[in-house]
Amino acid sequence: MTISTFSLPRNIIYGENALDHLSQLTGKRAALVTGGSSMKRLGFLKRAEDLLKQAKFECIIIDNVEPNPSVETVRKGAEAMLAFKPDWIVAIGGGSALDAAKVMWCFYEHPELSFEDIIPVGAMPPLRTKARFVAIPSTSGSASEITAFSVITDTKNHIKYPIVAADMVPDIAILDPCIPAKMPPDITVHTGMDVLTHALEAYVSTAATSFTDPYAVEAIQLVFENLEIAYLQPDNMTARYNMHNASALAGIAFTNASLGLVHSMAHKIGGEFGITHGLANAIMLPYIIQYNRLSTDKYRQLEKTLRIKDLIEAIRELNRRLDIPLTLKECREVAIEEKKFNSVVGRMSKNALADPCTLTNPGHPDVEDVRVLYQQSYYGEEAFSFLVN
Repeated sequence: MTISTFSLPRNIIYGENALDHLSQLTGKRAALVTGGSSMKRLGFLKRAEDLLKQAKFECIIIDNVEPNPSVETVRKGAEAMLAFKPDWIVAIGGGSALDAAKVMWCFYEHPELSFEDIIPVGAMPPLRTKARFVAIPSTSGSASEITAFSVITDTKNHIKYPIVAADMVPDIAILDPCIPAKMPPDITVHTGMDVLTHALEAYVSTAATSFTDPYAVEAIQLVFENLEIAYLQPDNMTARYNMHNASALAGIAFTNASLGLVHSMAHKIGGEFGITHGLANAIMLPYIIQYNRLSTDKYRQLEKTLRIKDLIEAIRELNRRLDIPLTLKECREVAIEEKKFNSVVGRMSKNALADPCTLTNPGHPDVEDVRVLYQQSYYGEEAFSFLVN
């Protein structure tokens, strides 16, 4: 019997105004890491800084983390930390800001490392020799505040790398639904579908256990019951609270059970075309579930538990109600031009197969399987006739 482990942040603080917990930290210097402008514009960055100052912290702000954080960005942030010497790193924002802050933390503690040194799963050396970590998500999606994962983009080679290290699980996760309540509808939708994908992939993962399954199932049910409400009624705090908790619950499941082929493929097409991660997941999810059904009966078990007749059709119907296109070809967020897609699909397929998330996918794809799944996700119902010719 395989020996497994199960990890969580030391503390999860959740509920309206949970952000106030920052005033209870003890230390001397805090580095606040955030993304573009939303946390500034909405006042949450200033509030976090004020709460830390109440706790007698000296603060610096490391901002402008891009939506797909690059190796260069995390190196630059780590250099700022090396000069300031924080004993707490406080990341506030979307999954990109939290992911970037985790790897900044690594290079702050171990500046001698190269990015290539930490790509292999489990290769990162121990953290917390210089600082501890607080994660405050502004979106209900990535669950980076819960997980041992970070996704960083090699912009030169157009590849997103999932970095996996148990020590990157934050010391404190603060889940304040007042923050994602300010998200625009498209971000609500894309991050929410990322939650659903996290939970579904964790549930059918070959590393899933009786510890991880209950978290995954609860997250799936919460998404089906609350995501559309949060989309249509942005100020509905019950739906926001439930979606924020669903994100964390899915994170608990997948940081311990890992993910699967949907994420592997989303990482690579995101690196090539810049499509939002959650949107790529939402579009490709039904096609990959159809493939994985050949290798696991857990989807059938889930349908029975949730009283859903057809999980694939339920996801497609949810996508329709959330104004998510059914194919990559129909994507309006970015132009995924057909000629370029077909020119890079072979490379994306090879890179997706090598992605660490593929290791726990219930099916065992080869490069050709992945290529076919990309083409099905691109062409939809047209894919079958396309592939025959």
